[in-house]
Amino acid sequence: MTKLFLKGDRCYSDKCAVERRNYPPGQHGQGRPKHTDYALQLREKQKVRRIYGVLEKQFRNYAHLAERKKGITGQNLLLLLESRLDNIVFKMGFAASRAEARQLINHGHFLVNGRKVDIASFLTKPGMVVELKEKSRSIKSIQESVSTVSRRGIPQWLEVDPQNFKGQIKALPAREELHPSIREQLIVEFYSK
Repeated sequence: MTKLFLKGDRCYSDKCAVERRNYPPGQHGQGRPKHTDYALQLREKQKVRRIYGVLEKQFRNYAHLAERKKGITGQNLLLLLESRLDNIVFKMGFAASRAEARQLINHGHFLVNGRKVDIASFLTKPGMVVELKEKSRSIKSIQESVSTVSRRGIPQWLEVDPQNFKGQIKALPAREELHPSIREQLIVEFYSK
C-alpha cells in the first residue's frame, strides 16, 4: 500500500492508517497477489487520480493534452496536474488537503493575479501570484493550515509569504521535486492502448 496523504495533517502523524496497518482490509488482505501488467498500470493511474482528486474524464483529457505537448509525456502529465490551482493552494499551505483547497477555491476565497478564480482545475503558470482574499483571512481552518505547513514543507518552486497569505509560482517543478512513488510511465502505457 502507498501513502497518498489524503487526510491532511493526520498523514504526517502516527495516526496514519497506512502506517498502522499497511495491507488491505479483510481476511485475505495479507496475501501476496500476482498482478498483471494491466493491473499495475490501472492501479498507478487510479493512485495518481486519487492523489490529485481528479475524475476519470478530466484525467483522460490531461493525459491526451500531455501527449500532444513537446517533451516526455509522463512528466508533462504530472506538470499539468501539479499546476492545477487546487494543488498550488495545497502546496502553499493554505489548505490541509487538496479536497479542502478545492472547496475553498470553489467558494471564491482566492485571487490569481488580483482576479477572483473559483475553478479548482484552473491551470497556473510561472509568475502568477495566488493570494487569499482579505475577508477570508480570518477563517480558522486556513490559519491552522498555515501554522502547520512546516510539517510537510513548501516546495522550492513556490515562494510563499504566510503573513500576507500570498504566494508566487517561481517555476515549474522538476521531476525530482514531485511525488517520488509515482511511476508515470505506467500511466502513459495505460492510455496508449
